[in-house]
Amino acid sequence: MPERIEARDLDRGARAELKTLTKENADWVARHLVAAAEALEDDPALAHRHALSASRRAGRIGVVRETLAITAYATGDFALALRELRTFRRISGSDEQLPLMVDSERGVGRPDRALELGRSVDRSTLPASVQVALAIAMSGARLDLGQPELALAELEIPQLDPDRAFSYSPALFSAYAEVLDELGRSADSASWRERAQRAEAALAGDDADLVEVYELDDAVDGPSAADAPDREAGPSMSATDLPDEPRPADEPADAGDPADAIEPDVAAILAETAGAEPGVTGNDETGSDRA
Repeated sequence: MPERIEARDLDRGARAELKTLTKENADWVARHLVAAAEALEDDPALAHRHALSASRRAGRIGVVRETLAITAYATGDFALALRELRTFRRISGSDEQLPLMVDSERGVGRPDRALELGRSVDRSTLPASVQVALAIAMSGARLDLGQPELALAELEIPQLDPDRAFSYSPALFSAYAEVLDELGRSADSASWRERAQRAEAALAGDDADLVEVYELDDAVDGPSAADAPDREAGPSMSATDLPDEPRPADEPADAGDPADAIEPDVAAILAETAGAEPGVTGNDETGSDRA
């Protein structure tokens, strides 16, 4: 365990889950969880060992089982990942790791079970980022079954908006491009790949000429919050010549996950063409599912 890693480095919400442990044990578990997160990308095996150590000390804590599942998935042990994800879901009651469960079912060679699992939850109840991850996993299961047309349909969700970019947009655009390739639609695929690259560049702050970020403040002169309900959530970016999409009549005004929409350096709108001028619009996320 690197000496520089301290228990306080762990996310506050995760630390709160460790309060049922003794102070000394909670500190050790917290440090293992931090070390696992740090090593996950570069050394999944090391991350998994840290997660195993944490699970030996705190096997009944949701965040510990979740971390063990994620590291098992990263090392390719899909059976263990699936088992731990089921345990995490049972402990926490959360469906936020459902996409990883679906992908783990694919990993153990059960795409049919993956689709069944993905359909078992009302997707409109999930945060927008989880809806996107689930759509990508479901699309992959369709490809496993040799169903490219249905794989494309799984990805045709409200978040597949070429004019708006959030943290999940590059992955969604890229997945859509890959399925278009499978269908032999090369020109469309190239277009979506370009959108994915532009979204990634915009989110990284590399395309300052294309987008602008505005902080919205009720104190600033202009339309009131009542006049512009879509603008209350926070910063957003858009092409000025693109009208807001009408909200379906049966959709509540606060649909979607506001936390995803107002994430710093994430809410961004991409111009459809290189010559489009950016402006400000609402950052409404419907959070619904067409698939």
